[in-house]
Amino acid sequence: MMQEAFLHFLWQFGYFNRSQLTTTGGEAIQILHPGYPNADAGPDFSQARLRIGPIEWVGNVEIHIHSSDWHTHHHQEDDAYDQVILHVVWLHDQDVYRKDHSLIPTLLLANRIDHDLLTKYQYFTSNTEDIPCASQFGKVNAVYKIQALENALMHRLSQKADLVTTLLARNHYDWEETTYQLLARNLGFKLNNDPFLQLSQAVPLKLLHKHSDQLMPMEALLFGQAGLLDTPLEDTYYRQLQKEYSFLSHKYSLRPSKLDAHAWKFFRLRPANFPTLRIAYLAALLQKHKNLFSLFIHLASVKDFLELFHLQPSPYWQQHYTFGKTSPSVAHFGKESKENILINTVVPLLVCYSKVKGKQLYTDRAIELLEALPAENNRITRFWKHMDLPIDHALDGQGSIELYNHFCMQKKCLSCPVGISLLKPARTPVIH
Repeated sequence: MMQEAFLHFLWQFGYFNRSQLTTTGGEAIQILHPGYPNADAGPDFSQARLRIGPIEWVGNVEIHIHSSDWHTHHHQEDDAYDQVILHVVWLHDQDVYRKDHSLIPTLLLANRIDHDLLTKYQYFTSNTEDIPCASQFGKVNAVYKIQALENALMHRLSQKADLVTTLLARNHYDWEETTYQLLARNLGFKLNNDPFLQLSQAVPLKLLHKHSDQLMPMEALLFGQAGLLDTPLEDTYYRQLQKEYSFLSHKYSLRPSKLDAHAWKFFRLRPANFPTLRIAYLAALLQKHKNLFSLFIHLASVKDFLELFHLQPSPYWQQHYTFGKTSPSVAHFGKESKENILINTVVPLLVCYSKVKGKQLYTDRAIELLEALPAENNRITRFWKHMDLPIDHALDGQGSIELYNHFCMQKKCLSCPVGISLLKPARTPVIH
């Protein structure tokens, strides 16, 4: 099945027979410049330069599988498409016109594509492997692999920064509140991300700061709003938290925003990752450091960050993973967990701040931190190492995770330097 992404690829790189190009109306076409891909709303390529008949045109190029898709997508109603100078299609089934009723020239590609190139493309899109190019990956020049990692990394950083931007807007551009929410979310380590974020929104940082002189009220607010103080339990500290929460929730009218205890997942988690212990560490961190955003944004090294998290929760949580069950040895917040927080909280925060303030140095600092961290050891990074893709540090690790999840699994081979290199035609298309 033909996809528009493939037609974009053909047009951008000129991988089609360009000998004696003509419009469907018979006018000669000369491609002086195909234009630049447009990732935003509007026509697919901008600033294209074409000679159609005797006239040289500068404008946009729109690409569709069927020319009738112009109307399917309602482009005839959008002023942004009045500057389209060429309509490139796989199949021509209808003439299309601008709003002033002038005919838009159309180029038909179906009869101009090398059969081997089309076969290779169809192999990638129909391949059931997680990595469509796995059998050919070893043959790819290392330069393309490095480019693929770099592109995937920047995409990942941008996506994570977008989450920060969304939170920032919701928090009326309060950086400290946003940092607190982002940190809380990432303390959930995927399985409990959402309830941790909801908890941070149910217990604002400013409220916690009002009680930062004592750890118990902070714990009471967090555990109470988490819905983890609702069941009867014969445990002295638990009952103290219940009493404190009852008073504070009434004082601040908090109960309507309280989470349900069932929102939290404990199953298949190591005890050190139980949300109860994570909440206790969050309370201890917020009591010890009042301005996390300022600390994170001026972070100079990984060592400095690890020292920020060198803390102990309240005495109760040094002997418990959950309420009411004593454990003789409770695992500390480990180095790997701290590095995970650095990767998923501090780095996106720096990149977002860099974008908002227009200061590249904060993105550079984020990249330096990733280069100073070891790569995550998970299924994806181990897979790429098996494929002989160099994963030397967290910078490579983050890129490899995004490459796998966003490009390979979604078969976006035409957006990947490795895929593009493998799809390059064996012989150069005829050019007029």
